Amino acid sequence: MKMTQDYGAGSHLITGYEVGMVRVNETAYHASLIVTPERLDVHWQPQRFEDLDLACFQSLLDNPSEVVILGTGARLRFPPRDIALAFRSRGIGFEVMDTGAACRTYNILMTEGRPVAAALLMI
Repeated sequence: MKMTQDYGAGSHLITGYEVGMVRVNETAYHASLIVTPERLDVHWQPQRFEDLDLACFQSLLDNPSEVVILGTGARLRFPPRDIALAFRSRGIGFEVMDTGAACRTYNILMTEGRPVAAALLMI
């Protein structure tokens, strides 16, 4: 799905997604990634939902945003409970949704100027 072609200078906006791909500022990525308005981590380790554990989220816990959105692939699935508890204990919002919804939600929050991060597994 092509989302938009407009993005602010220096901001990471998700401009499209489809099976096996997320496009950030018109560059296609084909593996799991973390995106914030200021940072793009294209080497996020988990490639499948089953790979998720608390260690996967350490960089997001160490450099917190107001909200972290986890995109779980083609469908909504909830990760192990200790992940959500780790964010909650630090006062960080943690939302879980399928990756398409996570991409759209990230863009809304980012364009509002909110400190947001999206950790995205491929669809």
